[in-house]
Amino acid sequence: MSKKIRCGVLGLGRLGYWHAENLSQRVKGAELVAVVDPLEGRAEQVAQELGVPKWSRNPNDVFENPDIDAVAIVTPTSTHAEMIKKAAANGKHIFVEKPITQTLQEADEVIEAIRNNHVFCQVGFMRRFDPAYVEAKKRIEAGDIGKPIYFKGITRDGNTPPPEFIKHSGGLYLDFSIHDYDTARFFLGAEVTSVTALGSVVHNQYVAEFNDVDQALTYLTFDSGAAADVEASRNAAYGYDIRAEIIGTEGSIQIGSLQHHDIKILTKKGCTHDIIPDFPSQFLDAYLLEMASFIECLRNNQKPLVDEYDGKIALNISVAATQSYQKGTTIQLEAIHS
Repeated sequence: MSKKIRCGVLGLGRLGYWHAENLSQRVKGAELVAVVDPLEGRAEQVAQELGVPKWSRNPNDVFENPDIDAVAIVTPTSTHAEMIKKAAANGKHIFVEKPITQTLQEADEVIEAIRNNHVFCQVGFMRRFDPAYVEAKKRIEAGDIGKPIYFKGITRDGNTPPPEFIKHSGGLYLDFSIHDYDTARFFLGAEVTSVTALGSVVHNQYVAEFNDVDQALTYLTFDSGAAADVEASRNAAYGYDIRAEIIGTEGSIQIGSLQHHDIKILTKKGCTHDIIPDFPSQFLDAYLLEMASFIECLRNNQKPLVDEYDGKIALNISVAATQSYQKGTTIQLEAIHS
């Protein structure tokens, strides 16, 4: 198919810039025609750097532009619902960073808007597109480890955000563990039936001001009989530590390593290697691949691989985990149907 998908990017922070850069330079079949950011001078700067013809501080300039087919929404979570509804109302296909919205009510509203306006939506769960995760999924489907019965997810980061971010983040379960909740569904091929969450403030005391934690553990059960545990930590001073394991009836698949480059340094003191410093280093390929998949789906008039219902399900698990921690009880979940 020769048609290019003309795109606009809303929000040009670090992640928004990467998406803009990928759409303008690396994603086959995409054409970045507009960028938007409310910060004075930011959109103009990015437009000049990437050779984008249009820039603005006002998202409506993109929503109301008939020459734009799709938008990437990389704005604060509190704005997602409004942005998605405006995009859908103007017939734009939507890529939105996780979480899809802040509340389940908002999620229902945007799903209705997406459905009523016959547009496609992809939610930014980039781990599903990481080459190692894709390969692991293929091996599970091929039966290499038998039936998957347990998932273990670890997400640790030492780059603790400042108080202003924590205040608006939605909490560790929503901001952090949501990736592992989605990944658990992805690998186990099942839906969560109960959520039990624990949490503590073990180092970054200021997060307690916002009723948040810096160390958390979530235990999930699934309708297939499988189970999972998900650790989240903002206390990894040593680097960015993302690992996963899927245990099956006939074996196990382990994903992830702390090692950044494939080198080892040998001295009289022993053997060392460098450590992955941050999430860009870990998932740069995944961000490119998820956007390439989104554009390819649009070019072929196909539903994206991670849609608005996946977004709502992951949000539902995150909300339940937050409630479980706050109430000190297990939360039962009902199935969400598309």
